Amino acid sequence: MSDATVIVRQRQLAIRRELDRRSIPLKQVSFDSGVPYATLLTYFPVEGSREPAMMPVCALYSLVGAVPADLLSLLLPPGHAILRVPEELDHDECTHRVQEYLTEKAKAPRPDSPAGREISECEDSVLRLKFAAVKAA
Repeated sequence: MSDATVIVRQRQLAIRRELDRRSIPLKQVSFDSGVPYATLLTYFPVEGSREPAMMPVCALYSLVGAVPADLLSLLLPPGHAILRVPEELDHDECTHRVQEYLTEKAKAPRPDSPAGREISECEDSVLRLKFAAVKAA
């Protein structure tokens, strides 16, 4: 068995744990995705009951929208993610939010900041909030 197969199966189990933790029932996922419940149980079994079956790409395609994107992103290599592209975009709002982020970023690496020319923990917190606003715009 390849390393990738082992990794993906472990992540399928992690997805099941997180679905359970978030109280997202597989029956609801089945209804929303059109993937039969029995099939979902083979991809996302209860941990310790059996090894997950390898999920084909067509199943992943069907699960988009039925399973949160952050969970499906676990199936991808580090640094990759499944993202929903907005149908409409307020470019003026995005520009405003990006400018706020860039202004804050430009203020952070300076000699008199808590971490000097590096980004300090408190500056990082502010920047993360500004970036979250960019993503939300």
